[in-house]
Amino acid sequence: MELKNKFFLILIVVMLLQGCNQKESTFQINSPNDKIAVVIHNLEGKITYSLLSMGDTLVKPSEFSIFPDKSAKIMAVQNRSENSKWKPTWGQFSEFNDNYNELMLDVEYNQVKTKLYVRLYDQGVGLRYEIEDYKEEDQATFLCQYQLNSGQVIYSANREHEPLGPLELDEYKKAVMPNAKEAHNTVGEKLKIYIPIIVEQPNTPYLSLLESDLFSAKGFESMKIGYDEERGSLVSSHKTELEGGKLITPWRVILVNDKVGDLVVNPVTMNLAAPLALEDDSWVKPGITLWDWRVHGYTADDGFQYGITTESYKRFIDFQKEMGIGYFLIDDFWYKHVSKGHFELSDHLNLQEVIDYANDMGTDLLLYYDNRHGSYGNDELFPYYESLGMKGMKYGFMGDNAKFTRMAVQKGAESHLLMDFHDGPVPMTGIERTYPNAVSKEYCHAQQDRRAAFTPEAFVKMALINAIQGPLDMNNGAFDLTGINRGEREKGPREQGSYISTVTSEAARTLIIYAGLVCITDAPEAYMEKADLFEFIQKLPIGKWDESRVLNAKMGEYITTARSHNGEWFVGSVHDQKGGVLNIPLDFLKDGVTYDVTYYEDTDETHCVTNPEAYQVRTGTAKKGDIVKAKIAPGGGHCMWIRPSTNK
Repeated sequence: MELKNKFFLILIVVMLLQGCNQKESTFQINSPNDKIAVVIHNLEGKITYSLLSMGDTLVKPSEFSIFPDKSAKIMAVQNRSENSKWKPTWGQFSEFNDNYNELMLDVEYNQVKTKLYVRLYDQGVGLRYEIEDYKEEDQATFLCQYQLNSGQVIYSANREHEPLGPLELDEYKKAVMPNAKEAHNTVGEKLKIYIPIIVEQPNTPYLSLLESDLFSAKGFESMKIGYDEERGSLVSSHKTELEGGKLITPWRVILVNDKVGDLVVNPVTMNLAAPLALEDDSWVKPGITLWDWRVHGYTADDGFQYGITTESYKRFIDFQKEMGIGYFLIDDFWYKHVSKGHFELSDHLNLQEVIDYANDMGTDLLLYYDNRHGSYGNDELFPYYESLGMKGMKYGFMGDNAKFTRMAVQKGAESHLLMDFHDGPVPMTGIERTYPNAVSKEYCHAQQDRRAAFTPEAFVKMALINAIQGPLDMNNGAFDLTGINRGEREKGPREQGSYISTVTSEAARTLIIYAGLVCITDAPEAYMEKADLFEFIQKLPIGKWDESRVLNAKMGEYITTARSHNGEWFVGSVHDQKGGVLNIPLDFLKDGVTYDVTYYEDTDETHCVTNPEAYQVRTGTAKKGDIVKAKIAPGGGHCMWIRPSTNK
């Protein structure tokens, strides 16, 4: 912080502490690099914040309250700075720099004492309240207003559908007004927006609105946001009962980046999350998993047809062993009914025989569960899965229930289980720092998993919007696209020909979408037929990334992501149905080092609809400063595996 700003802050603090009777008080805090600032204003019983970047107002004065119906008064203020480093169990980076300036304000709401924290980073801000002195019969309302500039455009996650946007902010306001006639999204549902939200305005940084550390905020459900007619702005609001000895809210977070792709690798939400809660995290092993569910009905060249059978699962395990794949996930219908402490198993599958076979082969299994067929009991469920030798659980039909999710994450950790949440789960951003066994979640349209295929344009939107909140289980990596589109799977897309992609795009997507568990969807034989392309997926060191960057990004059109591990780089790009050439600068490579590169590419004949399985693999060399011109087919992709040359 510049000296003049420090002096300004100190002066205001002195004025406040000397004269708390004044009707108005203002505080400003700058980011460590002085590029963004937050101004806190206390006027007429309201606390507001403003967000500025290089003199431009990004968020106009907006209310931030824990008791909106009570009068707020700032009683004291402190400021502090932090610049430290910490290492995650796994993630997009091997180390995080936690560098921020913070205001801590004592705020009194009609004799209820609270603390307001404003933590400002170079790439965003977090705001939260804390209360310790209250009566348990009181009720709090955590309210955050977002008074955006007129003319701004927003994009929004849309749960298991294609993300919304671009929506002109003024048009969105009109659409959700009580008398609006056009208030539905593309799937016919009432128009709602969900976090993360991206805010776009020409010549200013991109913003993303979301939350962090919901896990620590007991009594709070996931953040909801919408247009508030009375305040004339976007507002998130959540009521909660005051109980226990302390209330802490989630962080309300606004990310700030000059490029839209940088929002996906922005470290602020992870820095705001609570530190690691596990004494021993050595058992948490991120990786790739094979998955049976979308393979049912596939017929191999030798005539074998996959299904929910013991022999099918043994074939998966054989392939898992041969290719060094970390996990094999057994999905639904391995049981018929559940009661307290008991599973009634499928007639077609001998689960214990499969478990014994995996043990003999030295491979690890994951197992599905949901409550639709009865409840086993949460206290018994997780230890039972551990007793079976399972390394993790895919928990289906979780729903947007934060309390239930907290329980599942903690009990899963107690039983050393990785947790993959599906079917409208809570976007509990930052949870993988606190409980790294929370490796993934289907907070997106998981490819094929709803049996409604989607377009390359929708994938790019989800990669730039949904992925901001954290790990995604999108189920990419299908190679038998022709067979899938002909309807040769029991659980394939409902509409034949609707799976629009190419095999190189499918490979690239497994890198682009960040997760601690990457679930690939096809049959072992489909991968063996394209073993040279499968090599790219097979080599990915999932969750062990030293660094992650988004090199190219344009909403709905294309994205290029690069991730490194131990001096090697993996780069994946995808394009919309227009196709095109992306310039990929290799500025991230080390000076003076020659690198071997394997290129996994579309061909001149590749097309996402008419010829999705055409691809080529070639090799070459590269050095720092080179620019790769990646020619990408309509709806296609491009991959590179870059490593220091073995030729001395």
